[in-house]
Amino acid sequence: MIRPGNPVPDLSDGSPQSDGSRHGQPRPENEEAPRQPSAAERARTLVEGNSSLALAIPGLIPAPAAALVPLRCSVGPAGDVFLLFADDSPAVRAVRAAADDEASAVLEVTDVAPVAVPHRIRGRAQVAGWLTLVPGGSFEAGAQLLRLEVGEIALDDLWGAALVEPDDFADAEADPLATEETAVLQHLAASHPDEVGALCSLVSGAGRCTSGAVPVALDRFGLRVRFRTAGGSFDARFDFPAPVDGVGAAQRALRELFAAARAR
Repeated sequence: MIRPGNPVPDLSDGSPQSDGSRHGQPRPENEEAPRQPSAAERARTLVEGNSSLALAIPGLIPAPAAALVPLRCSVGPAGDVFLLFADDSPAVRAVRAAADDEASAVLEVTDVAPVAVPHRIRGRAQVAGWLTLVPGGSFEAGAQLLRLEVGEIALDDLWGAALVEPDDFADAEADPLATEETAVLQHLAASHPDEVGALCSLVSGAGRCTSGAVPVALDRFGLRVRFRTAGGSFDARFDFPAPVDGVGAAQRALRELFAAARAR
């Protein structure tokens, strides 16, 4: 069954929503909640697949002139986050100078929509823990691998705010569409704007959709679209008939959504 999320008006000035959002994102508020990834899965997807990362080390002296952006980031099977930094990075120097070679740190992750849309920040996560050097972990000349043992994860995204336990984060898997999401959303926005816009016919109060639509998020459970109206914008969520396990299945599910919209 195709079940879109109820539309929610957008606050055009970007101020927080009544649901507590800190970054002005419209969120669907369904009477019947759609199928959705767990908070741990969303956090894992955000950390593994996001290029907008910055490491903060409280009390670092001197304060770095620029954000501490890792060269690479990955998540190990036990849920530890591995960060590759240049040998002369303040992050590496801080760990080497810390007592017991361990420094408190927070990895800040920002998820930005890969399409042009108002309120492009889709979510944020903060991964707090303890940073140590990985012995023999220099896989590149002039670089050092650091390990962030996760102590706490705070998540605030399109689905809402949540705290994620380290064990749940370790057990979770990234969404199977995460690596393809950017390409699919950009393709839909560039090559299928009419089909995406037609999905508005599946939303109650469809007459409000007057100024176009942009696909803003995709996961194994469905598609989220931001519809523009004369007075602002609102989001709607479109569930796939069943969760998909890859881009091929997602393409078939999207064709079913478009066919249902044409049949209206």
